[in-house]
Amino acid sequence: MTSVSTAPAGAEPLDIKRISAISLDLDDTLWPIWPTIERAETVLQEWLLREAPKTASLLLTPGVLRELREATAKERSDLAHDLSALRRESIRAALKHAGEDPALADPAFDAFFAERQRVTLYEDALPALKWLSERYPLVAVSNGNADIHQTGVGRWFRTAFNARAFGSGKPHAPIFRAAAASVGLLPKDVLHVGDDAELDVVGALSAGMQAAWLVRDERPWVHGARPQLIVPNLHALCMALGA
Repeated sequence: MTSVSTAPAGAEPLDIKRISAISLDLDDTLWPIWPTIERAETVLQEWLLREAPKTASLLLTPGVLRELREATAKERSDLAHDLSALRRESIRAALKHAGEDPALADPAFDAFFAERQRVTLYEDALPALKWLSERYPLVAVSNGNADIHQTGVGRWFRTAFNARAFGSGKPHAPIFRAAAASVGLLPKDVLHVGDDAELDVVGALSAGMQAAWLVRDERPWVHGARPQLIVPNLHALCMALGA
């Protein structure tokens, strides 16, 4: 896909002069998430093979881990915003099911979590972060459990918000408003950039921000409220803001 940006039909035009800060999603915006998760799950499986082999064997059965996660999510609806806690509790459930020590869930999760922070950035991410941070204060806003410092991008951000620490996540307005307030601004003065149409774009627009939808693949816009900008990559975002 070429490095071009578009304003979707029916959307308000992007007001560049109004933008005084940018909030950025992390997973699938700065790096692809699923290769990272798959690698972390491999590390988790290897850890379990050493420390809890019955659980490791159980989780090799297709669909078991997903079933345990879904059951945990239903039983612990209070953890819906905390992916780390849900992951840890699903590991604990697997250990119990296999008849092994549920206390192993904590070190097992630690092994998973450490690998989860080893991300591979998109090629355009670092140049864009450098360019953007020289012009705007940047705030990370994520529903995931990536740590901006452990993933190596912390130097570019003023601060970061995630659903676990904040207590609620996207698309709800409070986390967007808090991101704007953290750099002394109102939501209307912030452009939010992210890949998820509902969580990032609809959420940011509902909170009063402008929104840029990052679409690295071909997907139609199917929601009502429209982003002010659609970009295929972060290079195109910088080009649009530098115009």
